[in-house]
Amino acid sequence: MSEEDLKAELERLRRENASLKKGAARGVSMKVSEKGGISVYGMGRFPVTLYKEQWLKLLDLAEEIRAFIVAHDSELKTKE
Repeated sequence: MSEEDLKAELERLRRENASLKKGAARGVSMKVSEKGGISVYGMGRFPVTLYKEQWLKLLDLAEEIRAFIVAHDSELKTKE
């Protein structure tokens, strides 16, 4: 590869990297998985995927989960 080709490739990779970073910063998103579950993206490296009944059960426990977090705050870590 010539120096000109390398510079062009480097610039292309920089644009691609900036585009990927921009997409990662957009927050949480959802989609229906291949198997019919709900996948939530943007909370970590991998999506959180549960079936409808599991999400509804988890949502019903929202207040209990919040209370548990408050009760165990000193034991829990925060992702920075």
